[in-house]
Amino acid sequence: MPLPTLRRVLTAASAALGTLALGLGTAPAQAATPLDYAALGDSYSAASGVLPVDLTSPLCLRSTANYPHVIADRTGARLTDVTCGAAQTKHFTESQYPGVAPQADAVNADTDLVTLTIGGNDNGTFINAVTACGTAGILSGGQGSPCKDKYGTSFDDQIDASTYPALKAALGAVRAKAPHAKVAVLGYPWITPAKADPSCFVKLPLAAGDVPYLHSLQAHLNAVVRRAAEETGAVYVDFAETSAGHDACRPAGTRWIEPLLFGRSVVPVHPNALGERRMAEHTLSVLGLG
Repeated sequence: MPLPTLRRVLTAASAALGTLALGLGTAPAQAATPLDYAALGDSYSAASGVLPVDLTSPLCLRSTANYPHVIADRTGARLTDVTCGAAQTKHFTESQYPGVAPQADAVNADTDLVTLTIGGNDNGTFINAVTACGTAGILSGGQGSPCKDKYGTSFDDQIDASTYPALKAALGAVRAKAPHAKVAVLGYPWITPAKADPSCFVKLPLAAGDVPYLHSLQAHLNAVVRRAAEETGAVYVDFAETSAGHDACRPAGTRWIEPLLFGRSVVPVHPNALGERRMAEHTLSVLGLG
């Protein structure tokens, strides 16, 4: 190779190596700032009964496998989890237990994302309805609709008169403290099937006519949760479709909710680990984060 040509080749090679070295030595672009994420809500948010237990707040029966932790793991968000079993809407602005701060204290002007499930404990809606209807179902041998006959619209009336305004006030308090956050309010996955399943009576001892009664009650509660969410600028995450076929009557591995009897959780009629994962995944999809 002629000497001038060799020099040109060597010069070009040297320039290329210099560029490569410069590229390797340059710091990578700064990673995106993780979401500042606050999780609020009741036992459906806390995953009460699901292992492992979060020992930082034992009174709250909170699990580190709850849907907020799944969401945080999938997104890399910085999670502040104040979910607490048995929480009512009032516990957003007042302490639930000594030493447990109001849940809304976990959000501020820098919060990017808030998730929550709340409302089912107001007026004791879930516990009172399931207990009353389960007792009536056992006494009736699963026949008729003794719970509906006795209680009629009383549970629904309490939801409209008390739960709805309390929900709206609680969500308003969150919005006031975190005006720029995306707030996602999750509905409750189905506890019962839409129609009675005789094979389920041993696990969920409801009279045949009370199965659709409880299903309708839950639909009403979710509709009120949706209404309060939409009226306060929050996103409602609807599980009416995605949780169908995963109620407490289904076999283990399919059900998202554990049954009242002979389930696999110390806290019956609550989501299991599978349910919490599916709640997280659907929420991520609705929010466009996963």
